[in-house]
Amino acid sequence: MSLGYAEKLSYIEDVGNVGMIEFFDSPHVLQEKIEQLSTMIKKSKHLVVFTGAGISTSCGIPDFRGPKGIWTLQRQGKALPEASLPFHRAMPSVTHMALVGLEQAGILKFLISQNIDALHLRSGISREKLSELHGNSFMELCPSCGTEYLRDFEVETIGLKETPRNCSKAGCSSKLRDTVLDWEDALPPKEMGPAERHCKMADVVLCLGTSLQITPACNLPLKCLLGGGEIVIVNLQKTPKDKKASLVIHGPVDKVIAGVMNMLNLRIPPFVRIDLFQIIITQGLSLDKKYVNWTLRVESVHGKKAPLPFVGSAEVSFSESLNMKAAVLYKQPFDLKRRTMRTVTPFDILLKLNFSAGCKCSFTELKIPVDFGVSTECFKEDKVTVFQKLRDKAIEDPRCGQTAVVERKAVLVPKSNVVVHAIVTNIVEFEKSLGAFEVTSRSNGSLKRQNEGNSGKRTSGKQSKVQKHDKTHRK
Repeated sequence: MSLGYAEKLSYIEDVGNVGMIEFFDSPHVLQEKIEQLSTMIKKSKHLVVFTGAGISTSCGIPDFRGPKGIWTLQRQGKALPEASLPFHRAMPSVTHMALVGLEQAGILKFLISQNIDALHLRSGISREKLSELHGNSFMELCPSCGTEYLRDFEVETIGLKETPRNCSKAGCSSKLRDTVLDWEDALPPKEMGPAERHCKMADVVLCLGTSLQITPACNLPLKCLLGGGEIVIVNLQKTPKDKKASLVIHGPVDKVIAGVMNMLNLRIPPFVRIDLFQIIITQGLSLDKKYVNWTLRVESVHGKKAPLPFVGSAEVSFSESLNMKAAVLYKQPFDLKRRTMRTVTPFDILLKLNFSAGCKCSFTELKIPVDFGVSTECFKEDKVTVFQKLRDKAIEDPRCGQTAVVERKAVLVPKSNVVVHAIVTNIVEFEKSLGAFEVTSRSNGSLKRQNEGNSGKRTSGKQSKVQKHDKTHRK
């Protein structure tokens, strides 16, 4: 989880049990259990998966109650863990992407998550097949029309509070709210309803990386039992629901799920991270009508005050014939003001965007044509289609930095041309190697290979006195 998220939570003295003992099945027993789980999934008609923080520790996101969890270290008086990369740049794990593969194969019918890291949505899980019980640190919601906005930055608040932005849906301008629950917030019916319904329909509920301690969320998997369904728990610690489960696996979640995908002969789909930014050129005549005063701006598509977290700086240059000075911009929004003769011939702006930590490519370069005498040709592509084409292209030619134009529009006052770009900033492939899966990260022109580390570090915690009935929700 985000260290910032932990700091935003209201203070409670008792956060439950922390630092619980981890157990590991022997290699022989673990393989037998993986084979048993594979058979159960293959026979399943309505598989539901229930996830906790243990599936995200291998993504570089610290948990709360694990051996190196935030609250474990706090209770021990030790320094808090340092995140290995910015929260907004965390990438889905083997488990996240394997769940996408199971959904694409028609096996996974519904996914319930207690996590607020947005990795299930970023991985490609359909929103209509996902319940995020505790909210999403990157999601804003309009309370009036119900429109959801998935951001590329962590929303500033938690506790269902108003944020600095308004709904942009036509006919609605209500203040948006964050979606992350604080300790005393009730689980939202919009998320809880589908979760309960699918658990009742499930013949298998697979619990991954969760201690199954906090009510009411931990009781959801039990609802399958009334209809003859079975519970499977994959966790490194014992849970209060182990006795209700048909199968309990003590092993790293990534290793277990990769083994299942291998047994089912299913491919783990690659992850392609696509981000958006917009380039705005605003122009106006000087008082004597001889010059065009213009401004180049690179900013977020999420609003003027929204950060552009994946860009660290912007370098702007021009052809030598223009005799204009190049510039390096460090402060967001990235603004550059220049003046040219009104009679200047069309020219190109050369823009180099230097990316921040967590992006697999270090930069991308764009050539921006400028012609003040020609009107902008406006269009708006279907974003889903553009993303899919860009994703397919990135997989076929695996390098980051590839771009596509999503929208081009003109604004009359002040006179401006706006172009929205989509860009590939991360590619992760999961390749079979001797029966297991390796993670391959792609950059712009280079290939970095690393062995996938163990995952599934998820500890259990006793329910706090503050956490009661349907108002308790924290993992």
